[in-house]
Amino acid sequence: MQKKLTERKEAWNTIFIFLAIVTIISSLFHYAIVNLYPSRIYIGGLMWCPAIATIITLKIKKRSISSLNWNWGNWKYIRLSYFIPALYGLVTYLLIWIFGFGSLANKEVISDWVKELGLVGIGTLNTTSSVIIAVLLIGTIEVVRASATTLGEEIGWRGFFIYELKKVLSFTGVSVFSGIIWASWHWPLIVYYGQNVILELATFYVVIVSMSFIMTYYTFKSKSLWPAVIFHAVSNVYIQKILPELTIKNEETEHWLGENGIMFAIVTCIFGIYFWRKAINEKL
Repeated sequence: MQKKLTERKEAWNTIFIFLAIVTIISSLFHYAIVNLYPSRIYIGGLMWCPAIATIITLKIKKRSISSLNWNWGNWKYIRLSYFIPALYGLVTYLLIWIFGFGSLANKEVISDWVKELGLVGIGTLNTTSSVIIAVLLIGTIEVVRASATTLGEEIGWRGFFIYELKKVLSFTGVSVFSGIIWASWHWPLIVYYGQNVILELATFYVVIVSMSFIMTYYTFKSKSLWPAVIFHAVSNVYIQKILPELTIKNEETEHWLGENGIMFAIVTCIFGIYFWRKAINEKL
């Protein structure tokens, strides 16, 4: 009994040290993004703060960096970690188009988008073919590029943090607690750049906590941090770069669109509940 209490106390101590370090380091990049310029350099630096905090915490605790789950794991979970965020992104925007909260982009808008990739006017490619190629390129090459920054976050949040939480909390507790912390880590950017701050904060917390249930499930099932890296990158690419480009915003309904939109919060919440129930049934 005493040993178990000591282990729990040590786990909470490690969690506190990690959160303190990640808060201090991240505040520097939050300041730069808000007060200087939201460049990729500062954003990339911010996304690597959880990894840096993890390394420092492990050093303080005299634990090896190799103790993290660097193994690739089962390819099944890698495939699913690509498919699921692409699916919930597509479902979100299909509902947006169906209910008229946004319109499927017209031919002219789509042509402007694919023109950025130099696909317009190549051989016999028409607009539809160009869109398909653009989605394939962005959905693969851009995901690989995005993984370089999401790796920084996931080394910290899923590679280290949730495993410390697992020592003291249930699957539900781990998912909720880590989700709230992960969402709170973003709040300076939401507050500064948000248009409807209260609504965007509310929907963002729902989205992030819901994603936390899914990503915690795949991390624990695979015993690897890589599914979370892929999942995070794919989610960012589809919900920030692909689907918004295929959508025209309608007046008075913008709060339904985007990663802080109401529709995305509803869809990810449904997915999150499914994976929560799945994890409980599997006694994860």
